[in-house]
Amino acid sequence: MLEDRTAGKEIQVVIFRLGREEFGVRIDQVKEIIEMTHITRMPKAPSFIEGVINLRGQVIAVIDLAKQFDLPASEHDEETRIVVVDVDDNTVGMLVDSVPEVLRISAEDIDPTPSLIENRIDTRYIEGIGKLEDRLFVLLKLGKVLSPEEVERMEETVGD
Repeated sequence: MLEDRTAGKEIQVVIFRLGREEFGVRIDQVKEIIEMTHITRMPKAPSFIEGVINLRGQVIAVIDLAKQFDLPASEHDEETRIVVVDVDDNTVGMLVDSVPEVLRISAEDIDPTPSLIENRIDTRYIEGIGKLEDRLFVLLKLGKVLSPEEVERMEETVGD
């Protein structure tokens, strides 16, 4: 992403909320966005796995991004969505509080993570910070949201 910071280059980003925070992922990584549906819990699943859903005959794991990012959990309501994405050749659902918009943003408006933050927290999953008129969002590297060990545990849970 940051290597794409050429003048005039735009990307499309799906913006979603976890609590009061906004995050984004590139639209080319998103398969679809679905309304909240029944999630079947799996015994002894890692805490970040909310469970599994049946998406047109395919059983996919649903991860709770708020738990994964150590953010406060929200109650599920009519705005809750599951963002279905591809992560390391796995189709995964990401449980989010809402998906308010899809937008185009200039690559020039994506800044690297400030070094002060990089030195203090795990930023492996942060591609950059998007700047909108009056707000910021964290652009995620989907391939890094789950560690290789977490992907393996997720695959074991779902039975892929």
